[in-house]
Amino acid sequence: MKNTDLDEDRSSFAWFLQAAEQGDAYAQFNLALLYKRGKGVPQSTEQAFSWMRLSAQQGLAFAQNHLGAMYYDGNGVKQDDAEAVFWFRKAARQGDPSAQQNLGLMYRKGRGVPQSDEMAAGWFARAAEQGTAGAQNLLGEAYLQGLGVPRNFQLAMAWFRKAALQDDPHAQLNVGFMYRHGHGVAQSDVHAVAWYRRAALHGLAVAQRHLGIAYAEGRGIATDLELACAWLRKAAEQDDTDAQFNMGVMLANGFGVERDDVAAVSWYSRAAQSGHVMAQYNLGGMYANGRGVERDPVCALAWYRKAAEQGAANAQFNVGVIYANGQGVPKDEVRAAAWYRFAAEQGDASAQNNLGVMYANGQGVPQDDAEAVRWYRKAAEQGHALAQYNLGGMYGNGRGVARDPVRSYMWITLAAEAGDQTASSNRKLIENRLTQEELGSAQLLTRRWRDTHRA
Repeated sequence: MKNTDLDEDRSSFAWFLQAAEQGDAYAQFNLALLYKRGKGVPQSTEQAFSWMRLSAQQGLAFAQNHLGAMYYDGNGVKQDDAEAVFWFRKAARQGDPSAQQNLGLMYRKGRGVPQSDEMAAGWFARAAEQGTAGAQNLLGEAYLQGLGVPRNFQLAMAWFRKAALQDDPHAQLNVGFMYRHGHGVAQSDVHAVAWYRRAALHGLAVAQRHLGIAYAEGRGIATDLELACAWLRKAAEQDDTDAQFNMGVMLANGFGVERDDVAAVSWYSRAAQSGHVMAQYNLGGMYANGRGVERDPVCALAWYRKAAEQGAANAQFNVGVIYANGQGVPKDEVRAAAWYRFAAEQGDASAQNNLGVMYANGQGVPQDDAEAVRWYRKAAEQGHALAQYNLGGMYGNGRGVARDPVRSYMWITLAAEAGDQTASSNRKLIENRLTQEELGSAQLLTRRWRDTHRA
């Protein structure tokens, strides 16, 4: 700070102090700000609070709003939501738009008052109608989500646009979102990218991530992986976990940047430690395959398990594989079957097939051919080649289902067409055992299955 600036601050402090001590509410408010910012006087949040309260008690609306914020933040006074609401309400009733917005947020969060989306929307509307950009954006979000008002995409877009045109970055992001999904406006990826860019240039991490993804996917703009990486990095450095995950993907695959497994592991780790499920899964894969880190099956299992416990089916499947094969842990078929089941019940075809194998062989579960067929069929219907081959085998041997060479041939043909080499090798042998009538029926069933599943 220049000496002239310091002298001016001290002079201002002296004048405000003199007027404040004589009871001038505006001087008391300004004096509080000087104490709060440490301008012309050593910073003191306690003194700032004391003078702000005197000003607020005289009915100055913006002082009341500031005092409410100090109670909300515990700045110079013990944190107290009820007191924050008390002062926000006093200012809001005088028409102060910032206080109206703050009171709306207290109702939305249920802090210091019973939670009420209706009351929140009402106060947002009062502030929005006075032109407050933040309140306009919040009111748009209420209409978008149907919080306290009927859901209305057109009104949501109208309020977002009002705030966005005032250069509110959160509203600009929301306008981009509305164009991206065609909510309340004709769908346009080009317009979405334009609004994402405006918000991103303000430094809003979520907008930077969306802009990076648009560049990566060539959505609304020409594909440019280098620019995708640049915008994702900006967001990732602000601790946006989705961006950190995407940076890991870019680096692990050399998309828009030189492949760097060590750097990929670093970004995956940052996101994974924040609970990002796919980052946890990918980090497990890096440890499992020794990419960017020393190969470590125990660490791989730990990260796969974190993702699995959050419900990621692919991670649940991998945990099952690790226990089934005893990779870095004692082999445990019971646990393997349990994890396969978690993934299988979510529709993971590989897990469904492996669970079928466990039932067919009585590994980790009681041997049960009917259950094996049930799980093979679920995976086979999804086009899983090995499950189709296994289901064909069950029909061929009459295990868990009535013996049916026609359906056996159908499933093995489908498996061969899907790339299963064992099925390709065995199909001709099975075909030679069929009558012409059986072969014709099998070929008809195969065509019907193909037609149905291609549709």
